[in-house]
Amino acid sequence: MGLDTAFGKIVEAVERAEKSRAPVQRLADKLASYLVYFAFSAALITLFLTHNLQSTISVIIVAGGCGVAAGTPLAILGAVGQAAERRVIVKGGLYLERLSSIDTVVLDKTGTLTYGDTEVVAIVLEPGVTEEMLLSVAASAEQFSEHPLARAIVRKAAAEKVPVLESEDFRYLPGKGIHCWVDQVPTLVGSQEFVARLGINLVPSEGASCAEVFVSRGSRLLGKIQISDTLRCSAGPGVKSLQEMKLRVVLMTGDSIPVARAVAHELGVDEFIGGLMPDAKLERIRQLQAAGHRVAMVGDGINDAPALVESHVGVAMGSGTDIARESGGIILIGNDLAKFSEVVRVAKRCRRIIMTNFVGTVAVDLAGIVLAMYGLLNPIAAALIHVGSETAFILNSARLLPALSKSLLVEMFPGQVAENGAHVAGIGKTAADL
Repeated sequence: MGLDTAFGKIVEAVERAEKSRAPVQRLADKLASYLVYFAFSAALITLFLTHNLQSTISVIIVAGGCGVAAGTPLAILGAVGQAAERRVIVKGGLYLERLSSIDTVVLDKTGTLTYGDTEVVAIVLEPGVTEEMLLSVAASAEQFSEHPLARAIVRKAAAEKVPVLESEDFRYLPGKGIHCWVDQVPTLVGSQEFVARLGINLVPSEGASCAEVFVSRGSRLLGKIQISDTLRCSAGPGVKSLQEMKLRVVLMTGDSIPVARAVAHELGVDEFIGGLMPDAKLERIRQLQAAGHRVAMVGDGINDAPALVESHVGVAMGSGTDIARESGGIILIGNDLAKFSEVVRVAKRCRRIIMTNFVGTVAVDLAGIVLAMYGLLNPIAAALIHVGSETAFILNSARLLPALSKSLLVEMFPGQVAENGAHVAGIGKTAADL
């Protein structure tokens, strides 16, 4: 298995995440060092006040920060491992820590809440325009685009055996549409606002419950193509699970307000905003953060990249564009929103465990030092308390460590796992399958 394979890249990402240091880990290291300084200071005070060497030694022995120093990275390692087990790649402890503190989740629609497996459901023609003409112009303009709506148009043209012409001077405006030249004639394919702003006369379209792509050639509107998409099976349970954690779920999409309203109603999100350009999404994220919210943005396309970078935590769908995956600190390999909600729970649990270790370590050390200063602990008892408390805190963190069962290995590497589960000869699935 090479590092250039899809699975090799996933393994490399997980290993890089496990080695990264979250801010809370640096805090744990500082706390451990402060406890050492405090213990030596308390020992000197004890020696000065009591002149009792045994009490002084007991003070030094009973105190220690190894529980938090070792337990914190162990908890983060376990949480990253649990996320990977759920086919969610966390690129580092920083993003895991940020994820534990979010209060708002912003969701894109196409490719995130939906499969992106779009389908042309209707074609509305202007007078004197044939369906073949409209499809030919639209497919010729969209043939180089990776947008789900573009792929639906190209598939429809291929199914109808419509000729696709060469296009020139191709320019894609994120969130708006495409401007190019088809057969030496300027062509626009995109949203209603995009076509209208460039001087094409059209009758306003209102109340459509599916996405609409308008097509113009020269200064003439040819018609529009209506395209539908299917919600992911995990979208509803994922939204509900996020809301159960008292997280506010917001739908932000470039689709029209009626389309956004229909999806928001079906999923039961807390708020929806439609008709947003990429820069408008970015501005909305900034507004939420300015209001004191900690925002996780989930998206998959080029349009979402600025918002993914700006948000507290950017979450990219595994099937999304390369730029979206690079922009996000978390990648959903399985494109499953329900798995993302599970990882949010894991991140919050990881934070609780770390905070418990912090408080427990300080409490045990303070109590032990006070008892030792008063001569109530001998060195042996102090050593037992020291070792016992740190073992307890490390074991507390170890609860997060995942145990990869043989069934999971068989699922990921079908037919390649030996009877003892110790040897894997190859992989049977790509990252997309995972």
